[in-house]
Parts: sequence; structure tokens; C-alpha cells
Amino acid sequence: MNEEIIMAGFGGQGVMSMGKILAYAGMKEDKEVSWIPSYGPEMRGGTANCTVIISDQKIPSPMSSQPDSIIVMNYPSLEKFISQIKPGGKVFVNSSLVKEETLAENREQNDVEIIEIPAGDIASELGNNKVANMVILGAFITKKELVGLYTVKKALKWVLPERRHDLIPLNEKALERGKNLIKSTIS
Repeated sequence: MNEEIIMAGFGGQGVMSMGKILAYAGMKEDKEVSWIPSYGPEMRGGTANCTVIISDQKIPSPMSSQPDSIIVMNYPSLEKFISQIKPGGKVFVNSSLVKEETLAENREQNDVEIIEIPAGDIASELGNNKVANMVILGAFITKKELVGLYTVKKALKWVLPERRHDLIPLNEKALERGKNLIKSTIS
């Protein structure tokens, strides 16, 4: 198993945290991992993306020119990374911020599976828009089965700063909502 993932969105959407949590969970499950961040020049609202690789074997390069999956939190990220994904790859899209006609267009133009996750809407239902990243991460790890949900929940404590540990239960709920969304579409 070797999975290359690009996660992208605006700064402040938790893209880097999502990548760190996934990489840390992979490491705790004795997998080889790599996490490479890339920031735009702005602190908030600019672009942010990271590349995560999880593998059973040594990782020869931490860069990915053709990822297996992408997780995009907004339209500019979809536009930037959709052309890079491997044929047959999976695109997890925060459909709360990307219009349906844009997704339909990309389905036709690219040989990929687009998985729509209304992460922003679900996060709003949970009472905090900042957990949209955990909703989409919960959906991703359920669909791809790279690491276990239990390990990802444990990684929250390891990755989030102690001053944010009060938000761990909400993040766990968001992960569960993403998982349940995927489980309901499989059944």
C-alpha cells in the first residue's frame, strides 16, 4: 500500500492540521509517513496545501506529482489540483463551498471519482465551522481505510496544542459525522 494525498484549501480551514493528524495516525500504526506543508504568502485566507504519503514501504520522495487522492476544501483548490490526480483517483470535495455544476463539469473532464462531502454544512450543524476539516477527514479515512478512526481520534490529542484540547470532543463528533456519511452511501 502506498497512498499519496494532497490536501488543500484556504489558510484557516485546518488543512495543515488535517494533514498532520493523518500522518501522525499513520506513524502510530507503524506505517511509513511523510508530511510536507506549502503555504501561500498570506497568514489567513491565502492558499494552503500539504502532501501526505502513507505507505507500507520506505517512501523514496516526500513530493507527489500525481496523487492517488486529493481533499479540497474550496473551489480554487479543486481547480489547481484536479488535473494532477492519477486516473481513477478519488477527489474528496467540501461541497458546501463548491457548486454542483463545477463538480459535474470536473466529473466529465477527468477520470476520477468525486466524493461530495458537505463538510461546511455539517460543521455548522455541529456549532463550529472550523471542524469542517474533521468532517471531510472522517469521510476520507472511512472510504480509503488507510488508518483507523480510533488512531485518528488519538492523534487529535498528540497534534492539537494543549490549549485546544477542550475542542477534542467536537472534533471527534465531526470525524464520526464524516464516517457516518460515507457508511450511509455504501449501504
